[in-house]
Amino acid sequence: MTTKVRTRFAPSPTGYLHIGGARTTLYNWLFARRHQGEFVLRIEDTDEVRSTPESVTAILDSIKWLGLDWDEGPVDENSDKGPFGPYYQMKRVATYRAHLDRLIAEGKAYRCYCTKEQLDEMRRLAQLEKRPPRYDGRCRALTGAQRAANEAAGMKFSVRFKMPTDGATIVDDAIRGKVSFENKLQQDLVIWKTTDGPTYNFACVIDDHLMGITHVTRGDEHLSNTPSQIQMYLALGWQPPVFAHLSMIMGPDGGKLSKRHGATSVLEYRDQGYLPHTMRNYLALLGWATPDSQQLFTDAELITKFDLAGCQKSPATFDTVKLQWMNGEYLRQTGIEELIALAKPFLEKAGLWGPPGPDLKTVLSLEHEKFKLLSDIPRLIEFFYKPVEFDPKAFDKVLKAPGAKEVLLGLADALKDFAPFEDKALEERIRRFVADRGLKNGQVFHPIRVAVTGRTEGPTLFLMLEVMGRDMVLARLKDAAARLG
Repeated sequence: MTTKVRTRFAPSPTGYLHIGGARTTLYNWLFARRHQGEFVLRIEDTDEVRSTPESVTAILDSIKWLGLDWDEGPVDENSDKGPFGPYYQMKRVATYRAHLDRLIAEGKAYRCYCTKEQLDEMRRLAQLEKRPPRYDGRCRALTGAQRAANEAAGMKFSVRFKMPTDGATIVDDAIRGKVSFENKLQQDLVIWKTTDGPTYNFACVIDDHLMGITHVTRGDEHLSNTPSQIQMYLALGWQPPVFAHLSMIMGPDGGKLSKRHGATSVLEYRDQGYLPHTMRNYLALLGWATPDSQQLFTDAELITKFDLAGCQKSPATFDTVKLQWMNGEYLRQTGIEELIALAKPFLEKAGLWGPPGPDLKTVLSLEHEKFKLLSDIPRLIEFFYKPVEFDPKAFDKVLKAPGAKEVLLGLADALKDFAPFEDKALEERIRRFVADRGLKNGQVFHPIRVAVTGRTEGPTLFLMLEVMGRDMVLARLKDAAARLG
């Protein structure tokens, strides 16, 4: 096996890439980049029923959006790059079959003729007897004559791997330490299906070896498969890779992360307006930490500092509040030109790309500190470019207050020839208006804001008036007054 670090992410294309898979992708990518190694993407499409081309596309799009480039693997549904291709398992069946034949010939695997009904009965009895459901090995010791009779009768068969029946298999896990599995408690796993194709557990062993994978980092739901996989490596005379099993990701309520906690698909986070860098940073912290508990990282820092030793054994908690906070931090660090480019799809969808009105860079600068998601941007700036839509509560509370109409009309008159129409001068003039009428600031400032924006909250008032310009401000003051009858 090569000494260069080679990691892989090997998703099953049966749906979208979810948060757990995205974290696994990231950790493998970071580990490979830190060690100047190679990161391989492989599509494990052995589930013929559920695997779809649409899922492959969604997975590739998700990983590309996350900014995690792969050195070898699929380019698209039909092509790939790298010296160990193809990188779709169902295109590698002949390779698996050759290794299967070898295991059978060496007596390390055997044909199993048990029907689904027989297997269901074994499972039922195990449950009644309160023991783990496992295959009872009845086909393991069939004679040649019995096998010949079964096949003469046209019985379908799977192929099972022959696990040792004594001793223990030790998984030397890079995160969990040494984990021991008693071999007598393991079952003979199916490695070839009755539909004449490989199972995941068999195909991934062959691929990881032939592709020179040195480190297999994956979710802890795979830990129970690892003893059988290690024994397959040994049966084939191969050195197993280093295994590392990541902790589960939980929702804030302590349950396994699911749709009830919000979005689970990576593409949903893209569509909600999260930045790829935010997702890389946040996912890195879902089960890993530096000794000083650093929270915000550049990509270079993540690559330099990431190691398996920093991965925790206990479950990680996915916290949407923290994710939004982090996204807001990175949006505030983003320059206005870049922010406009990132926000363009959201602005286009809202009909705010290219309409007449104030300069977009200036408008975004007013609200830059408030953005938490790219999808917030259209909502927070739309009143600069679209007719005012009044919040009913704001209209009733502020504009219907005694004297509000007179304030609006008086301001419109006071500002119609006022110059310069700039924030400091406007503030001075409007404060003088307040004093001249013997009013409180709130009796004037609040009606102005609601009249020109429809809302009680927004950017700094006087700078906002400057950016809107005299014509828009006067028109909206008069329109709001007219609405009051």
